[in-house]
Amino acid sequence: MEATVSDERPSPDEPATFREVFGHSEFRAVFSASVLAWVGDYVARAAVTVLVYQQSRSVALSAAAFAVSYLPWLVGGPLLAALAERHRHRQVMVACDLIRMALLALIAIPGLPVWAILALLFATTLASPPSQAARSALTAAVLRGDQLVLGLSLSASAGQAAQVVGYLVGAALAAVDPTVALLFNAATFAASAALVRFGVRDRAPVLTQAHRSHLLRETGQGFQIVFGTPVLRAIAVLVFSAVLFSIVPEGLAAGWAGEHGGGGLNGGAAQAVIMAANPVGYILGGLLIGRAVGPARRLRLVRPLAVLAPLMLVPALLDPPPLVVALLAAACGFAVAGLVPTANGLFVRALPVHYRARAFGVMATGIQVIQGGAVLVTGLLAEHFSIPAVVGAWSAAGVLLMLVVSLRWPDAATIDAAVDAAHRVNEVAAGGHPPAPAAARPRTGPPGRSAPEGRSGERGRRSHAVT
Repeated sequence: MEATVSDERPSPDEPATFREVFGHSEFRAVFSASVLAWVGDYVARAAVTVLVYQQSRSVALSAAAFAVSYLPWLVGGPLLAALAERHRHRQVMVACDLIRMALLALIAIPGLPVWAILALLFATTLASPPSQAARSALTAAVLRGDQLVLGLSLSASAGQAAQVVGYLVGAALAAVDPTVALLFNAATFAASAALVRFGVRDRAPVLTQAHRSHLLRETGQGFQIVFGTPVLRAIAVLVFSAVLFSIVPEGLAAGWAGEHGGGGLNGGAAQAVIMAANPVGYILGGLLIGRAVGPARRLRLVRPLAVLAPLMLVPALLDPPPLVVALLAAACGFAVAGLVPTANGLFVRALPVHYRARAFGVMATGIQVIQGGAVLVTGLLAEHFSIPAVVGAWSAAGVLLMLVVSLRWPDAATIDAAVDAAHRVNEVAAGGHPPAPAAARPRTGPPGRSAPEGRSGERGRRSHAVT
């Protein structure tokens, strides 16, 4: 089995540089392809909602077209992501891009009935979990140590920027002709496929035919490695807790602007400012903290940033004007950006290489479900209480939650032991030995304790959130 293992432990003092990260030609190709696909996705998402509304004159169907893009993660994200470990990552990414390109071209056919548009859109989004899981695992194979943390931060920031740009461009194109926006998205997937095909080295699949079991069992092992390993579980809880409250201002922005506008902004401008604030704060935080703060200090900042992120939104209780709300949301996004990429990078280093795609599926699905649930619950609460009171109280509860999470955050010795255990498992895998089963995954313990040896047959992996 083809694999490359190096010491993934970052230097305790020196942060990686942009030059080092973009010095990897494979990362440049994956990063560029991802940005293209992200922009195209958001352009198409804005266009499809307009297209469905034009054909049906139904707000409910238009909203359904927007929601369809999240369904694959909810109904089978981990299962679809597990496919990425059965095949070559480059092959998975290229195939998924070409499939989405073809399906989007079909959606652009004039006169297509609404049910067909929704069905094709759902089929298109089924390619997202395996593609994103393969990209996540490939990024971790290309970048090491603090370069990986900075690379994840750059990717997350680029994703946030793509969301803002994509929605703006998509809305503008959809006002002229939604078909143009859909064809633009198809073209971005074609370009993405070309960049990956010719810019990324072909690697053997991490899970060979001899080591496969049932796909459902392999998916279950992704959950076992994430929630059954103390350090990985702590990271998952931290990331899930962070997205539980940070998404709420964005999700309630339309109602907030309509009911509590003012401050010199009309309803549409107030909504746009509130929705864009968190992504902008995330971009700034990811770039500044990721580049200016060293690896060891970033790890020490995990606890205070975890509490600071929801704390930034508690002043919403005072019903401030939209511009102040936007500043609070931006400050929350800044803190989350200093938190999540660091957690993601640590997750990768503490996870055996063979679980990277599957664990990504677990984490990405959890994030989608939690974000959607948080917006749904706070939206229901806002039917009975004022939006500022709901957001402020929700965030105050988030402070209490993050205090508990911070107190239970593993100490440096436990983290080092988990990273060392995963590193030893990866060295064994690089030597061509069969991967260890999930039941024998590395456990945290005192530094120097060896990881349990596994039987032939299965193995171990990494998270996202966000990669």
